[in-house]
Amino acid sequence: EYLEFIESGAYKKQELWLSDGWVVVEKENWEAPLYWKKIENKWWNFTLSGLKEISMNEPVTHISYYEADAFARWAGGRLPTEFEWEVAVKNIKIKGNFVDNKHYHPIPCVENTSYELKQMYGDVWEWTQSAFLPYPGFKPLPGALGEYNGKFMSGQMVLRGGSCATCSNHIRKTYRNFFPPHSRWQFMGLRLAKDAL
Repeated sequence: EYLEFIESGAYKKQELWLSDGWVVVEKENWEAPLYWKKIENKWWNFTLSGLKEISMNEPVTHISYYEADAFARWAGGRLPTEFEWEVAVKNIKIKGNFVDNKHYHPIPCVENTSYELKQMYGDVWEWTQSAFLPYPGFKPLPGALGEYNGKFMSGQMVLRGGSCATCSNHIRKTYRNFFPPHSRWQFMGLRLAKDAL
């Protein structure tokens, strides 16, 4: 679906983008995810194993929060909050395509004929619509260390789930990653959410 998003001209449609995201898209001349190239009418992705043709069944990678949000709008959905994500994985075992598997790239999605969530862990870090704020019950360290951490954590968005570059013993259901919304590296991807009718 992400390729359809690109081919529909979404990177040129300001109405799909958050205003600060649109500024970045124009300034940086974004036309596709980081490492994607169009060669002779085919899309290619530069992976850790070299240049490979885009697989329609693999999760999109190396997209910013802005791209994830614009895609969600285009697709008629939204990004989940981090708490929705955490509730969704409450009864799901932590298993997935982590760096320990030595695949070093997201694996193709398996066809899902049930309503069961798939590939919640590993493959790609999933952007949420949540700003990185203290976790409920968190108390900052006293003194300079607490102040130091606070300075670098503002203006960041939360990602959940780990990636194919994450060690499996690093992940837990409450593990949070965070990056500025313009960041496009470390296997960042997305998962769509929709409000119940």
